[in-house]
This record gives sequence, structure tokens and C-alpha cells, in this order.
Amino acid sequence: MRSGPATVAAMRIVVFGASGMIGQAVVREALHDPDIVEIVSVVRRAGDVTDPKLREIVHADFADFTAIADRLAAADACLFCLGVSSAGMTEPAYRHITYDVTLAAAKVLARPTLTFVYITGVGTDGKAMWARVKKATEDALLALPFKAAYMIRPGYIQPRHGVKSRTPWTRRLYSALGWMYPLVRVLTKHAIGSDELARAMLRVAKQGAPDKVLYSRDLRAMLA
Repeated sequence: MRSGPATVAAMRIVVFGASGMIGQAVVREALHDPDIVEIVSVVRRAGDVTDPKLREIVHADFADFTAIADRLAAADACLFCLGVSSAGMTEPAYRHITYDVTLAAAKVLARPTLTFVYITGVGTDGKAMWARVKKATEDALLALPFKAAYMIRPGYIQPRHGVKSRTPWTRRLYSALGWMYPLVRVLTKHAIGSDELARAMLRVAKQGAPDKVLYSRDLRAMLA
């Protein structure tokens, strides 16, 4: 799946989960993207990245975003990168973070002029607890009145350019397995670099894609 060059009008995006590994990559790539003129990052705590293009909204209640809805009204796209591992979590706790928080943001943003790009994961069609919750979240997002909604299902993501997972055990895992990434990339279509993932997500936000559900192989093909 290959996307040719396209003229894109100046775009304003809103990012959720900017402190996580994928969110960090998205913000980094958006700051370097001339088509993106404004990045609104919704966070619980202020970050340490400053740039004229970046505007942070510190918001405590991630179950209700109605109080900041007017500050998100100019956005053309949302890249929703917020998420947690289900390891050690009960289904209600995982569902609250994965489904309830995502839908709270999506319902405030839902309108026919906005594109919603959601990070989910390969295996979402499975029967595991996390997969059921993720699939329910995907289905709910696809039912909302967006211009378009895209479900991004990466597999292994190799952190690049200094982006880091917030979870200590995940950072250790990436550090231990990083040397294997070139081999993993050759052997599987589900591996992708964090910078590639972010650039492909931005391209989807700007230009759309033929499919609503996109895997690492699709995203890599977009950048080829």
C-alpha cells in the first residue's frame, strides 16, 4: 500500500498520551512536519518539551473532557496514543483506562471534520481480555461521526531517537532486545520503528488510508 505525494493544508492536531513512548514519537515527528502548524497535547502533568508549535493542556480528570472541549475545537485530527499494559490488571480497571477514557475524549472530539487515529495493537481480534476490550474500543470509535477513524495495530515497536517507555520493565526489555530488531524486522511484518510509526500515523491523519484497520506492514509500505 503506497501513498503518493499530496498537498496538505496546514493542520492542527491534538495528541493524547504524549508522555508515553508512541506519544513522544508522534510529538517529535509532528514538530518536524511542516504540514502540522499546531500540536495540542492533553496531559495530566506538564512535560519538558517546549516549542512554538506545541501547546499543552494540563487536565486532571481523564474521565471527562467537556471542560476543555472548546480548546480542542480547532483540531483537524486526533492521534490517541494513551494506553497501558493489561499485565496484572483486572478487566474493569483495564477497561476504564482503555475504553472509558478513550471514549470520553472521542465523544468530545467527534465531528465530521475531524480524523481520529487510535493506537491499538496486533492481536486485537483475539479472545484475551485485553483484546476484547481493545476491540470494543475500536468498534465504538468506528461508530462515532468522525470524518474518518483509523485503528493502528502495530506489533513490536523499536524505540528510536531517544523516546522511552514510561514503564521500567518495558524499558529494560527494549534495552535487552534492541540488538535483535534488524533481524526481527526482516523475519516479521509486525515490527516497526517508533519514528516510522509516528510518521505513518501523521500521514494517515493528513491523507487518509484505504483501510480502517492498519498493521505495521501497511504503515511501513506507506513510507516506502
